[in-house]
Order: sequence, then C-alpha cells, then structure tokens
Amino acid sequence: MTSLALGNRGGADDLGAAPGSTAPTATAAAPTAAGQTVSAAPAAAAPATGGPGSVTLALADPDRPRRRPIPKWLRRLLGPALLVAIWQVGSSTGWIREDVLAGPWTVLHTGYSLAADGTLGDNLVISLRRVALGLALGVTVALVSGLFQLGEDLVDAPVQILRAVPILGLVPLAIVWFGIGEEVKVFLVALGTAFPVYINTFAAIRGVDGRFVELAHTVRLGRLGLIRRVVLPGALPGFLVGLRFALTISWLILVVSEQINASSGIGYLMDQARTFGQTDIIVVGLAVYGVLGLLSDALVRLLERRTLVWRRGLEAR
Repeated sequence: MTSLALGNRGGADDLGAAPGSTAPTATAAAPTAAGQTVSAAPAAAAPATGGPGSVTLALADPDRPRRRPIPKWLRRLLGPALLVAIWQVGSSTGWIREDVLAGPWTVLHTGYSLAADGTLGDNLVISLRRVALGLALGVTVALVSGLFQLGEDLVDAPVQILRAVPILGLVPLAIVWFGIGEEVKVFLVALGTAFPVYINTFAAIRGVDGRFVELAHTVRLGRLGLIRRVVLPGALPGFLVGLRFALTISWLILVVSEQINASSGIGYLMDQARTFGQTDIIVVGLAVYGVLGLLSDALVRLLERRTLVWRRGLEAR
C-alpha cells in the first residue's frame, strides 16, 4: 500500500511519501498563485511523524487481491442460523425442557423419520395442492375485478366489506356452507389470498401514468393491446407485492383449516401431535410451514428480478 503525507509547515505545503512506502526519489517544485511551492520529496527527506495540520492518504495497492463479497443468500441465512444456535444452547443447558420444546437435533431426527416413511411427503403434497387451488382462485378473482370496470363495480364494495371481517371468524359459516371436506379449506385459502392481491393490484392499475394510456391511444392500440403492453407491466410491481402477502396469508390460513376434521395435511399432523404431546412433530410442522413460506417468497423475488428488469430502484448493499 502506498501512502502520501500532506503537511503545512512554515507557509509551504509539503507533499511527501511516508516511511516504508514506495515514493519517487526526484524532487520537483512549482510556484502557486500565492507564491508558495508544492514539493515532492523523497521518503528519507520527509519523515512521517506528521505534524499539526498533516493528512495521510492511503492508496490501495492494485496488485492486492480483492475480497470476495458474501453471497446474498448466505447473508439471509444468518438470522435463522442465530435463532437455531440460541435454541440449541437453551436445550443443551436445560433452560428449555424437552416436554415444552424439543431440541433441534430431536426435531431433525423426527423430521428425517417422517420423511423416510413417506408420511411427511404425502401430507405435504396435499397441503401444497390446497394452497395452489385457493391461491389460483383468489388471484383470478382479484385480477378480473381489478382489470375491468364491471368487475370493479360488482366486486369492490363486497371486498372492502369482507376484508374487514376476520377470515377465521368465517370458519363456522364456511363449514355450514361447504361441509368439512376439501372445499372449506380451499375456500378459506382463496378468500384470504384474494384480498391482498386485489388491493395491491387495484392500486397499481389505478396508479399507471395516464400519459402512457394516451400514447397507446395515439398509436391506436386496442383494449387488449393496452392491457398487455401498458396496464399489466405498470401494475406488475403492485401485483407481485400483493402476491407475496397472499402466499404468507395462505400458509397461515392453511394451518387452521387443516385442523377442521381433516385426515391429511401438515396441519393434521400437528393436531394429532398436540393430542399426544409430541412437541417434536409440532415443531417439524412449523418448520415445514416456515421453509415453504421462505421458498415461496424467494420464488416471487426471483420473478421480480426476471420481469422487472426495466425498473431501477434503491437496493441495500
């Protein structure tokens, strides 16, 4: 590393190389506007103790290899890793009893056993199917009501009323309507996911710049062309934000809906484990829901990076 020492002594500005640095041996002086001189002196002539008013500048060595930055996905795992470490310390020291919360290694062993005998995989597929059906239904209703004026007139007022009602408060009424089969679970997930997608998509569509719409009319774009080339790209950021909220809500609702007289699903496994006091299976179910939520959010983030390449925004470094 090369360092330069700047000083102000006796009315003259001295520029010298600090000891231990590589500096030229030639000395040059040039007059300044005030009659002062700036001199470049060899290292031996300018000891680097630096008096009052001196400033030392350190220049990076170009031959020194640069440190590779830590990948973003690895930085995102620091928080969960810290929580697991605290959990393990609490279990090992006895602060957390096994009958209250099983330790991480016990949970891992239980999860491996459930995955090995196929119990976890079968119930996971059923839960994913319920979320996919409910999410598709909710997103479709939200898009139709947000893109068309008739849909807004018919859907907006009921949506504003229903979104103020707790979704889980509709469980008794949903059981009366649909029974205790698959329909009630899909209905609750669809109802819960439709609200965030609708609100964010509707706001994004209404926020599209009117100048773009006028330009589309100038080039004689039809209604479908206007929707495909102007409205949908402009509303896509808001839609993806609503989709992230909807995915999180879908997993929350599924936990409760799968405990309504269900015979399969991750929520069913957790309810059975509660009956027998098996905290390790309960934690496995919670971990599965957490991993699914993290993966679904990462999928939407990836979709944002692929589809919103035209948008420039502030990104944390």
